[in-house]
Amino acid sequence: MRAINTETMKMIFMAGLGGEFVFEAYSWVLSPVFFGPILEPAKLVTAIVAKTTGIMLPYGLAFIIHFLIGSVFFALLVYLLNGVLKKGYILAGLATGLILWFVAQGMLAPFIGRPFMMEFGAYTQSSFVAHTSMMMVIGFILSRLLPNAAVTP
Repeated sequence: MRAINTETMKMIFMAGLGGEFVFEAYSWVLSPVFFGPILEPAKLVTAIVAKTTGIMLPYGLAFIIHFLIGSVFFALLVYLLNGVLKKGYILAGLATGLILWFVAQGMLAPFIGRPFMMEFGAYTQSSFVAHTSMMMVIGFILSRLLPNAAVTP
């Protein structure tokens, strides 16, 4: 895998922004229509910070933190996983989305006192759609912005 230069990092960030916008639009508009709940991962961020530090973050700050993690770190994960799998960015996005969904619902939710996988209810099902869609959109955008990186060792 090649080193990540500034131009590549800009492309990763652009893909992350695109994916994060899809995630938020789905969470606030489509999730309530199809599954019922609005997805608000900022509440998870707030709960984790409160449990680990005793600090109660304002909702807006927690939202920004989640947004930045999604648009930078998660997009970088798709890029890096594609470098390992070498099967294309969209598949790397799907794999990353599955992992993130499990971490959020299977590990972080129980950490803050929620049931494992939120008992596989509507929230968990909608979260699955949100995480996998977001990450596949990131993968799609990366495949367009960095087409040669998908096949170059």
